[in-house]
Amino acid sequence: MKGGDGEQLDGDPGARGWDATRSWVEKRLGDGQRIQAVERLRGGWTSDMRKIRVEGPEGREHLVLRSFVKPFWVRHADGLLSREAGVLRLLEGTDVPAATLVDVDPTAMHCDHPSLLMSLLPGSVRLDDRDAERRADALAEHLVRIHQVDVSAGTRPRAWQAWTSPERVTLPPHTARPELWHRAVDVIRQDPPAVRSCFLHRDFHPGNVLFQGEGDDVRISGVVDWVETSWGPADLDVAHCSTALSLLHGVPLGMTFADRYAAAGGRLAEERAAHLYWRIIDALAFAPDAEKVAVPWRELGRTDLTPDLLSSRIEDYLHALFARYA
Repeated sequence: MKGGDGEQLDGDPGARGWDATRSWVEKRLGDGQRIQAVERLRGGWTSDMRKIRVEGPEGREHLVLRSFVKPFWVRHADGLLSREAGVLRLLEGTDVPAATLVDVDPTAMHCDHPSLLMSLLPGSVRLDDRDAERRADALAEHLVRIHQVDVSAGTRPRAWQAWTSPERVTLPPHTARPELWHRAVDVIRQDPPAVRSCFLHRDFHPGNVLFQGEGDDVRISGVVDWVETSWGPADLDVAHCSTALSLLHGVPLGMTFADRYAAAGGRLAEERAAHLYWRIIDALAFAPDAEKVAVPWRELGRTDLTPDLLSSRIEDYLHALFARYA
């Protein structure tokens, strides 16, 4: 089965066994609907993403299929995909622009790989420098909205988890500022600050946000990738997006994101030491060169983001954090 603008679904050597998955998807379609084309989406790191074109008596629609195929992610797929499915259900009826869940097979009981099927959101990921300031404002406003999602104790997501530790930090091999890195590692040797917890996306950054419009009309049309959703301090989401903005567009923009978040109505820790801790524990998770995020970012056109450039930006960002908060 193959559409004119999609990849082949049957017998495609690159599809890594999709017959069972295709059958599972088809059983979830409405009467008279059929899969007409499948297109591989770029920009993913943890999973294979495909856009599925479906046609039927009432016209055309598109779905998105997330499948974990790498061994590490397959081992963790049950928790990750089950969490994302629960979050998508939770967000239905809120003003957060998330996809609608169709179905999930987190243990590959029916599919070739652990998979989640959902609606396609409008818009596209935008990582270029044009309109980056306006997009940063929109990111801050939507992050406030996410943090205001009201959840009961029974539907509260898991507690936040750190993505690095002092023992796991890798320093850039050719850094001229090793003392800066050691100082940063010393910060996260401390216990985490006391927090006021809320609903977190936990992986909120420009690569997981879809935009429509241009210039003054640019707006967010969707927020994706809810597998890491957690319960914890708003500062952690703000820190993660700040690091990403610094890597993508330069340190000055990344350093303003917390201010944009506060101006949009968000609440952050009042103590400077707490700011420093959350920002640094996130930044160090990208060390030494942010290659994990750089690979999908380069696939989306940011070929300028070399390991050397990103390593330099992380260092400059750490320096700026100490200058402001230490």
